[in-house]
Amino acid sequence: MVLRLPASDLGLMAEHLAAHEGIINKLKRDYLVIQNPALKQVLYTSITIMRDHVRVMLALIDPQQHSPVHLAQIPINQEKFVYHNLSEQEKHIALEARSTSMSMASNNFTSALRMKDANTKYVHFKMADQQVKLQGLYNNIVQKTNSDYTPKATEKEQLKTLQHYLHILNE
Repeated sequence: MVLRLPASDLGLMAEHLAAHEGIINKLKRDYLVIQNPALKQVLYTSITIMRDHVRVMLALIDPQQHSPVHLAQIPINQEKFVYHNLSEQEKHIALEARSTSMSMASNNFTSALRMKDANTKYVHFKMADQQVKLQGLYNNIVQKTNSDYTPKATEKEQLKTLQHYLHILNE
């Protein structure tokens, strides 16, 4: 028996595979120039996860594959990280990798919503979740090394916004 995917699912995965190929190659180039151990570990984890996403999508596309396909269980944590300052080049790599993870999470989630095959849909939701976790790892590195600035709203503006929308609860 041949497993036939909906053409829309196949098209979305073909787009993903092309993106994954480029992103993996970029991450591998960045990995070679990184000295910061925390950033190097997250880049390695990103490469490993992205390769697993490729493995899974190829299995989903394989018409001879009959059993459900699952992502590998890749631990995503940073408890052992020691944070050192980032060079300017490492800062740019971390910011770009964080943005890439955010984009991939959004892309996987949106694609999953559009997919028809149940296993393909489920796997892409899980891929999105992994990318969100990677984004968090990059975010921690960027924050702990003071490589990013996020402005904070004033207490006055927060209270003003709160007061403006409280009526929604009473309607």
